[in-house]
Amino acid sequence: MSPRASRDSAAENATVVTSQKVRAGRVDEYQRWQTRTNEAAREFEGFEGSEVYPPGADAENEWVAVFRFSGIGYLTAWLESDRRRELLAEAQGLFEEPPTQEVLRGGAPAEQAPETVTAVISHVVKPGREEGFLRWQEKVLKAQEASPGFMGTEMFKPVEGVQEHWVVVFRFDSREHLEDWLESDARRDLLEEGRAYFESYDVRKVGSAFSGWFRFDKGAQDGAPPNWKQAMSVVLALYPTVMVLNLTVGFELDELGVPGYIGLFIGNVLSVSALTWLLMPLVNKAFAFWLVPSRARSRRVHVAGAALVVLCYLLFIVIFGLTAH
Repeated sequence: MSPRASRDSAAENATVVTSQKVRAGRVDEYQRWQTRTNEAAREFEGFEGSEVYPPGADAENEWVAVFRFSGIGYLTAWLESDRRRELLAEAQGLFEEPPTQEVLRGGAPAEQAPETVTAVISHVVKPGREEGFLRWQEKVLKAQEASPGFMGTEMFKPVEGVQEHWVVVFRFDSREHLEDWLESDARRDLLEEGRAYFESYDVRKVGSAFSGWFRFDKGAQDGAPPNWKQAMSVVLALYPTVMVLNLTVGFELDELGVPGYIGLFIGNVLSVSALTWLLMPLVNKAFAFWLVPSRARSRRVHVAGAALVVLCYLLFIVIFGLTAH
């Protein structure tokens, strides 16, 4: 392992997105070469995963390969290795032009829908215009949030000595919605405004969400927990709410002779209100270590949080079992 990798072994995750235009008739050779490249990367310390995305409908020969490492030092050790240089030399005849790559430092795991479409846009920002570029990106985000199908974005700053470009990765729930945004008048106007801050930009589209490798936060949010955690959290707050209402309000409504369908409506209003403004905020705060994706990064945290929720289930069942008679 290189000294650079050892210094950075505890740093945040790092990903390289490589785009390569394969020559016509050389796809089979390219796929065999890419398999060898993936196997070679897997042998390097810090390797976490790789995926290859075939060309989309609007990019017939452009293949995208994604490699993820546990730190920028580990990724750099792979990118600068003799083994990778040998592989690139072997592949010179496979591509129409030299492959392009973007290095993305950071990005927290999150579950994504398989139909999600991702766009990777790299910008060459003019020297001294970085702050203006960031303000312009905020305007872009506001416009994107109003666009149908937008699911979030994440920005990656340049990595000194490795990556000079500013890279923005965003996703939509379908290729159609992504194309609508990319071809919209709002984006066209924003690009004209943005030329005051960047010299050039490049767009790559991938029919995937990178297997959930990025948070894609909306603004300052820390990303939503996966659906199974949301479901467990809702049950944790919903069960005691319904039981308490049944034992109190429900009993009183029955005594007053209120029809069941009206009593059910009243109960739903009360339970949803209690969940929205009281119990779910408490659950979210108490279980933030498990629910917030940027905090729950280890299997141990996932298991411990789930076990604690199940323990709370059992506790509530015992309590209401003793009081409901």
